[in-house]
Amino acid sequence: MKLNTNNNTYIIIYSAVLVVIVAFLLAFVYQALKPMQDANVALDVKKQILYSLNIRNLDGAEAEAKYKEVVAGEKDIDGMKVYDCNVNGNPVAVVQLKGMGLWGGISGYLAINQEGKVFGAYFNHESETAGLGAEIKDSQAWQEKFIGKKIFDENGNVILSVVKKVENPESQVDCVTGATLTSNGVDAMIKDCLKKFKGEK
Repeated sequence: MKLNTNNNTYIIIYSAVLVVIVAFLLAFVYQALKPMQDANVALDVKKQILYSLNIRNLDGAEAEAKYKEVVAGEKDIDGMKVYDCNVNGNPVAVVQLKGMGLWGGISGYLAINQEGKVFGAYFNHESETAGLGAEIKDSQAWQEKFIGKKIFDENGNVILSVVKKVENPESQVDCVTGATLTSNGVDAMIKDCLKKFKGEK
């Protein structure tokens, strides 16, 4: 008997079987690639921490080796990770940052030296505008503006800030041109996260 491929029942069964097969294949590929994806995510985090320590341009194996060399351990403060590091014999604390930008989440790492000043900084984003807010990640020159800035005042208050007009160059950084709201997000993120850290400094 000739199969009627125009029959509604045939079309429904054919579509259902096809969906099941495709779903199975996607699940199989996902499970097969998940260990590799997890390893890539972990390596990216390590690279971001190294970036905040002004250690850049390392490939996978080099980054892994350097991370093991400079990061001595980590701890958790109210859900925020702090990494104890040693760079050329100098103890440095790297503080994890998380906040909100204009269009989505922003994050980063701020390295703090023993004097309570910024040793280095790295920022990331999920969906900020290319050429504007995305510069918090893409502009190494902007990230380097944080180096040497004072973070806390004598009373332990966070004074490091991102502003439109710098009045105190000791602790203030110019906002990204044309990205005031994203810069405000970075400023708020720094203050919120460093308030948790100040008792550990």
